[in-house]
Amino acid sequence: MMNKPVFPPRQSISEDLILYIKQQIASGQLNPGDRIVETKLAQELGISQTPVREAIRRLQGEGIITVVPNKGPMVCTLDKKDVFEIYSIRSMLEGLAIRLAVQNASDEQIEEIERFYNKMKDKLLDESVEYLIDDSLHIHETIMILSRHSRLIATYQSISFQILLVNRMLGTKKTKQNEVLQHGELIEALKRREPDEAELTMRKHIYRSYRDFVELNGLDAEGDELEEKNWF
Repeated sequence: MMNKPVFPPRQSISEDLILYIKQQIASGQLNPGDRIVETKLAQELGISQTPVREAIRRLQGEGIITVVPNKGPMVCTLDKKDVFEIYSIRSMLEGLAIRLAVQNASDEQIEEIERFYNKMKDKLLDESVEYLIDDSLHIHETIMILSRHSRLIATYQSISFQILLVNRMLGTKKTKQNEVLQHGELIEALKRREPDEAELTMRKHIYRSYRDFVELNGLDAEGDELEEKNWF
């Protein structure tokens, strides 16, 4: 049973509904393949079907929801091709982001992201922390912001929710130790301020995550997709 959210009257109901549905998906209350019944959702939230339809239409445009004939709106599932496309475009976008970040970020900004990483390491011994997915995501988003490239950031944001879904599917299967080790190399690359090295480090980092995802989720990818030489 979904808790009824309170929508601020000053904001668009459709905007808030989009955020609400995304939160339901990200938290696992709505899963890939689940149907979204517009009439039921509108009734549960005490709103008309018009903003529900608008939210569905926009989420469909983002590739988060698909409308299946005779079934209606459903949360999209990710197949091998989807996963490959998400990771391969991440490799390009985030490789450029860290290349620019090492050139544009101030010493203080790099020290700040290192302090965050050190707090992430401290959680290794905290048994109440099961995963470090959110910490990992924060590091990647911070590097993107430090690129100071507005169009690059906007492009990244356009697929950020799909990245979040893939990260959560992978993050729950990776150890905290791996998360810490693999993101430590990104911090070191930032500190060395070598653009070529930093870009290659990031792209290898994304490629390794792709391989981990394929193996841990039993997708059994074949062909050139897994060939490292085709990623760099």
